[in-house]
Amino acid sequence: MALFGALILALLAGAHAELPGCKIRITSKALELVKQEGLRFLEQELETVTIPDLRGSEGHFFYNISEVKVTELQLTFSELHFQPDQELVLQINNASWGLRFRRQLLYWFFYDGGYINASAEGVSIHTALQLSRDTIGRIKVSNVSCQASVSRMHAAFGGTFKKVYEFLSTFITSGMRFLLNQQICPVLYHAGTVLLNSLLDTVPVRSAVDELVGIDYSLLKDPVASTSNLDMEFRGAFYPLTEANWSLSNRAVEPQLQEEERMVYVAFSEFFFDSAMESYFRAGALKLSLVGDKVPHDLDMVLRASYFGSIVLMSPAVIDSPLKLELRVMEPPRCTIKPSGTTVSVTTSVTIALVPPNQPEVQLSSMIMDARLSAKMALRGKALRTQLDLRRFRIYSNQSALESLALIPLQTPLKTLLQIAVMPMLNERTWRGVQIPLPEGIDFVREVVTNHAGFLTIGADLHFAKGLREVIEKNRPADTRDPRTSSAPPPSMAAV
Repeated sequence: MALFGALILALLAGAHAELPGCKIRITSKALELVKQEGLRFLEQELETVTIPDLRGSEGHFFYNISEVKVTELQLTFSELHFQPDQELVLQINNASWGLRFRRQLLYWFFYDGGYINASAEGVSIHTALQLSRDTIGRIKVSNVSCQASVSRMHAAFGGTFKKVYEFLSTFITSGMRFLLNQQICPVLYHAGTVLLNSLLDTVPVRSAVDELVGIDYSLLKDPVASTSNLDMEFRGAFYPLTEANWSLSNRAVEPQLQEEERMVYVAFSEFFFDSAMESYFRAGALKLSLVGDKVPHDLDMVLRASYFGSIVLMSPAVIDSPLKLELRVMEPPRCTIKPSGTTVSVTTSVTIALVPPNQPEVQLSSMIMDARLSAKMALRGKALRTQLDLRRFRIYSNQSALESLALIPLQTPLKTLLQIAVMPMLNERTWRGVQIPLPEGIDFVREVVTNHAGFLTIGADLHFAKGLREVIEKNRPADTRDPRTSSAPPPSMAAV
């Protein structure tokens, strides 16, 4: 009975789960590029590691090692891969560090000092980043696990007491190896939970698209990692800025991602585009009014000729009044995505009137216009852009079939008006694009768009338009330059 109840609850939870309007898949093919840029940044972070002074004695031998600096770092063998349970794993093997430090040595009454070079060899690092959704829906590094070990340490002692140093250097190198082990993991923890998260903070969650509409890219759940990819589900919904809490119910087909050939795939359902058009509709943007000189001259002549019988019956003050043409979308446009292409259906009221100065306007005609637009999507940088083209067009009267016949002569000039005056205005806006939820400094290149039934996918490769360090330095929190100031976990658990 308990099992049956749990099953019912699970089904109910699934039935009310919000569907994503946008999905992103990062495949393992992107990891080599990410690894190259990430290792370059990690090397720079590890080169600034702070190693405490080392003091000690053995019998009559006293030593003080200070001013330890990393002079060289080689991360020769490394691997970055996905691991189930929301983890991104970095494995570094057989790395080596070059060090330089100041020595102060006392043996009986003999003192020696100066600088010396050392090397740490056989350095192994295993770190895993757990990715999750935070309280506002942004992807975050929620935890970093780390193990690090230094296999061998060599110091190039020289001078008068070289033989003595070589005999006693074991005490020094063992101590330095221990200290180095203790410093690696705090640096990696800080790099993951603080610095990498400052990069992820540049991913938009709720942001304005323009002065009328915003977009919500909240993650709906934690990212899901498999051995070959990382999948993320976003709300992918637009909203009017004046109605920030408004949301459109998502009843569209859920987008699916099956491909793994490119570095990244982005999928958008019909809901993504429908929410955009309905948001602009609610914001009052889907209307156009042309008065006087704004009406193309040829169209003005055609309209006046078409309604000549009505115009000549008016008073002389009205006959020569400016002409007004008003187009108003009657209901939110709807997007239909099929394997053959993407279309947008629009129903608009068209009102033709004369506007005499200081007098109420005189309506000549009112009609309905149905239009179907084809839409082509493209990714440029991080922007999803749309190119619209008028495919089908018809006008008719909502009063009578006879009046619809009378409107046939206006079909061609009104279609020309749409193509010449209206479509460029729409495309100027849609071609600006909408940002895709990627961090700053990363762009899409070589994209391929594929239509499916109810959704479309875009496969692309990634390109670092800015270096990882450049972006992190720009967004780095002011008080986190020293890893020791962050709430770091215990140092590496690897044995010394």
